[in-house]
Amino acid sequence: METQKKVAVIGLGNIGKAVANNLVNNRHQIIVASRNSDEAADFAAQSGGFAQSSTIEDAIDTADIIIPAIWFGSFKDFFNDHGNKLQGKILIDVSNPIAPDGNGGFKKIIGEKESAGEINASIAPEGVKLVKAFGTLGAGTLASASNHTPEKDVLFYASDAPDVNDDIEAVIKNSGFEPLRIGGLDQSIRIEVFGDLHEFGALGKAVTLTEAQSKL
Repeated sequence: METQKKVAVIGLGNIGKAVANNLVNNRHQIIVASRNSDEAADFAAQSGGFAQSSTIEDAIDTADIIIPAIWFGSFKDFFNDHGNKLQGKILIDVSNPIAPDGNGGFKKIIGEKESAGEINASIAPEGVKLVKAFGTLGAGTLASASNHTPEKDVLFYASDAPDVNDDIEAVIKNSGFEPLRIGGLDQSIRIEVFGDLHEFGALGKAVTLTEAQSKL
């Protein structure tokens, strides 16, 4: 049996908690870390032994795959603060470059043709293998659509590093979804908010692999 990669979920907001819960529910051992250490400790205590809490620094140091469940605008500081420890790590970017529009909705805060995935990859420390994934569904759907039967729903991902695809797909499967690579990071705009493969874009919902393949 292949050894599971060590995964650290950093940040336990809506998306981070949904990702962490899905992994725990599928018996994938994880590390959770948050600026609120009590929040991480509480999550670990209720995980049935499948999550351990840690400081952010130790989580990055220990894990093979880092999932910073943070706002798009926080990545620059995250990279500046932890750049040395991130070298050689796989980093899953779940962010969407949006902010409230003042009318109860959201607006894109970067150029119309720009993507968070490409921007974050361009500022990532040398040696980081950044993959875009897990941000293609809203937090509620990410939680409720996990482990659908008889056919699992899809989580799309975009990656420029072929050598990490097997690891990313294992994490997606251990989250209760079917992985589907759409291409390199130049395609990540498609799986961010307003993109044609995002729940809050043309796709409109979680889809099965059969449904997804008809959209590609």
